[in-house]
Formats: sequence, C-alpha cells, structure tokens
Amino acid sequence: MKKVILLLMFFAMLTALPIAKSNAQSQQDTVSATVPDDLQFTEVGSEKDKAANSQIKDSVSKDTVTAVKNATSIKSVEAKQSLWVTFGLGILAGIAAFFLPCIFPMVPLTVGFFTKRAESRAKGIRSAIIYGLSIIVIYVGLGVIITLIWGASALNEISTDGFFNIFIFLILIIFGISFLGAFEITLPSSFVNKLDAKSDSKGLSGIFFMAATLAVVSFSCTGPLIGTSLVAINTDLLTPVVVMFGFSLSLATIFTIFAIFPSLMTGLPKSGGWLNSIKVFLGFLELGLSLKFLSTADLAYHWGILDREVFLAIWIVLAILLGVYLLGKIKFSHDSDLAYVSVPRLFISIGAFVFAIYLIPGLFGAPLKAVSALVPPLSTQDFVIGQESATSAPALTHSKRKYSDFLHIPHNIDGFFDYEEALAYAREVKKPLFLDFTGHGCVNCREMEARVWSDPRVLKKLKEDYIVVSLYTDDKTELPEKEQFDSKILQTRVNTIGKKFKHLQAERFNTISQPYYVLLGTDEKELVSPPIGVEFDIEKYLQYLDKGLSEFAKKQKNE
Repeated sequence: MKKVILLLMFFAMLTALPIAKSNAQSQQDTVSATVPDDLQFTEVGSEKDKAANSQIKDSVSKDTVTAVKNATSIKSVEAKQSLWVTFGLGILAGIAAFFLPCIFPMVPLTVGFFTKRAESRAKGIRSAIIYGLSIIVIYVGLGVIITLIWGASALNEISTDGFFNIFIFLILIIFGISFLGAFEITLPSSFVNKLDAKSDSKGLSGIFFMAATLAVVSFSCTGPLIGTSLVAINTDLLTPVVVMFGFSLSLATIFTIFAIFPSLMTGLPKSGGWLNSIKVFLGFLELGLSLKFLSTADLAYHWGILDREVFLAIWIVLAILLGVYLLGKIKFSHDSDLAYVSVPRLFISIGAFVFAIYLIPGLFGAPLKAVSALVPPLSTQDFVIGQESATSAPALTHSKRKYSDFLHIPHNIDGFFDYEEALAYAREVKKPLFLDFTGHGCVNCREMEARVWSDPRVLKKLKEDYIVVSLYTDDKTELPEKEQFDSKILQTRVNTIGKKFKHLQAERFNTISQPYYVLLGTDEKELVSPPIGVEFDIEKYLQYLDKGLSEFAKKQKNE
C-alpha cells in the first residue's frame, strides 16, 4: 500500500511538471532581458538624439528616469514571480530525481554510511545535516559555473535564437533516448572511483566527498533532468543558481531525513522494475518537450518543417506509445517482466490515452487551448475543417501589406507587421494603434492569443476599434541592405526583421520582453501608461483597451 501511495504522489507530481515548465517559460517571455534603466532613449537621428548624446554624461531627463523606475518596478515584481516558479520547478525536478534508478537504491548505502560513522545521536544528526548542505553546495556551485560560462545574455539567447533552439532540441532528444534505455550518460569511472575513495576519510571532507559521489554516480539520471529544467526556463543570471538550489534542496532534504531517521526506510518500496518505468516515462516527456524548441526555430526561420498538424501527430503517437508502455505491451531493454498492471500504471496510462484523444481534433483545426502555448500557431496548419478562412489571410480590400506573405495574426485580424506602415494607415483612418510586440518562441504570446484575444468582446475591439500591428522581435528574415543599421542599444547589427522591431521596442519603451502591448495615438504617444504584458484577466484587458479608446477620443476632440 505504501508503494502505491508513493507512486501516486510521484506521478501526480510528474503530471504537474510540464505545467510548471510551461509556467516558468511563460514567465520567461515576460521578464526576458531588459535594457539598463540608466539609459535614456530618444528617436535615432532626431534633434533630441543629438542633444542627448552631448548631455547624457551629465544628466538624464527627470521624466525619463521616473518612467524607467516605474517600469523597472513592474518588471521587478514579475521577475520575483518568475524566480519562484523557477525555484518550484527545481524542487519538482529534485523529487523526480529521487525516484530514478540511479538515486533511489543509494538510500540504504547513505544510511549505512552515517550509521557506521555515528559515535552518538547528536553527531549523527550533525553529519547528516552537513551531508545535505554539501549536496546543496555542489549543485549550486554547478549553477554558478554554468552562469559564469554562458552569461546572462547567452541564456536569454537560448530562448530566442534559432540555432540555440536547434541545439537544445538535439540535447533533449539525446536525453530522452537515454532515459528510454538506449545508452547512459555517465562520467569517467576513474573520476567516480577517486571521489568514492575520498568519501571513506574521516571528518567533514569525507562527508563532502560522499555527497560528491552521489552527484557524480547519479549523473546519468540527474543530468537530463537538470538540463531540461535549465533550458526550459533559462531567462537571466539567477536562473541556473535558483534551479540548482531548488533541485538540491529537495534532494538533500530527503537524504538528510533518511540519514537522521533510518527507520523510515522500512516504509519505502523495494527497488525494482518500477524505477526504470519512471525513467522511461520521463524519456517520453523529454521527447515531447524537445519539439517545442524545434518549432521555435522552425517558425523564426520559416522552414515549414514542423507545421501544427505534424507537431500534434508526433505528440499523439508519443502519448499513445506511453499509454501502451505503461500497460506492459511495450518492453525496453532494461525493463523487467510486468506480472500485472498496478493501479497507478492504469491511471497514468488512461491519462496518456485521454491526452492523445484530446489532441486528435487539433489535426483538423480545433484550438486546443490547454496546449496552445506550446504547439505551433493555427496559421501553420494546412487544413481546417469548416474553417478554411482561419488559416488564410482575411479578405483583402487593400494592397498587400509588408511581411504579410510569411507573418500572420490569429483570429483573422486584418492587421500589419510593420510599424511605419501601420502608423500611416492609422492616421489615414483616424484610429489608435495596438502595438503587439510578440515572438515566434513566445509562449505567453500564444497563450494570450488563445485565452484572451479569442474572447468575442476583445476580438471585436481589436478588429474594429484598433489598428493592430504585430511586431515579431525574433523573426530571422533578413532585411534589405539599405534598411540595415547598427544599434547602439542592442549593441549589434540590425540585419533581420526581428532585430528591427526589438530595437524599436528597446528605443521607445525600455524593454525587449514579450508579450508587450502598447496603445498609441496617431501622434505616437502612449494612450495608457505604462503598457501591459501578460494579463489573463479578460475584464482587466478590456478595461485597458477601453481606456485607450477613451483617451484617443479625448485627443481627437481636442484637435
């Protein structure tokens, strides 16, 4: 019975793990790298720009400082929320790691190690606590090393750059295949043996090397878990450290408790084939998650190799195979014979089949709101039953708009993809601008479009009352040579559409986070300040749109 309860708890936690990853990555989109708040941005080439260049060393406009501080305050709150989600993901990964076959069987060895060393109850408790702290120091130290090697800017690039996403896709494929039992990712045996020998020494060093031995021996299981956690939410300088701290804290706490209270071991299920089943389960999750990163690169470069229906078809097959595996109908190399199907296995397999059935209508155009943030947009789908117009461009009564041949706005919104073109049209029809700073790899952008923009009231305002312009800040389409320029703000050559609009966002609004929604009048001044990012509360989003319309009407009346 205890084994069943533990398995139920574990698989419930695993079910929540993809959600935590999605939430963490969603937070990443909102709090990605921001421009230093001691810079004042003005329109490049203007008289203000020339004046600012000569004065910026001495002073900065008070109004600008105030606006930047306000924006920074908002981002600070969002960053704290993101770090809490990151920390939670690390804890979940640590709990998952404990139940893997590389770590779970080491519990008796650890307890035996401390039982032999303990001269008294107090010393035994102290040693166990030091052991737990050593685990934390080792993993957090690894997080610091990762940060120093990659740096904050590189971590942010991983989440937006196409080639980095391809790299992560391949890494996750390797991790997934490893968990399925094709091979093990291990460190050199000579290194493991040296650490193990040092763990026999007396004193604090022996305890520390015992913890190091655990980290090294379990690398074949913890490596993929940690790697997946890092690449799923890499956002800023603190991310690797926070992930490692959460991961090591949960793992260290469990081992420390068993070291202090050895009698608890009697309540643990015996090692067996169920441990490898957990590993295979995680392998399927790794393979499914890897597609998100390939999709991001595919959308940014417009390769067209992973359309929505192809993506969903692969997920459906993986979910069915997972369900069949859990019922014992598929057996991998490291699996033992399954005498019967336990209740936890049955329920998890049912969940896998239900998920597969839920995805099937998506092949024919169903919105699939529950996973809309992870799958490619509906515009990439070739065929939609009864909704032919959903993936095609709206009926046009005007000339073809810039970039509209490869960029799309959901829900058939007849909008723009270039700021200057949209501004000229807004002035012509006397309507306010709705700036949608978005990205192909932006999870929260897809979530907002599926959950908020789809509301009939919101959609009506966007279609009828605003001129929508979606500015993709991660698109890799190259700009014509005459439109390219060097950006001091981004410290790079602006040679793609994505960089062009990222520069615009940084210059005008002091941020490069997505999604970011700005309401502008035809005079290019904000109608509502500050702009908003992620807001899943539809009523609040409507209030934001209504306030923009009200302010625009006042301006029109005064003109």
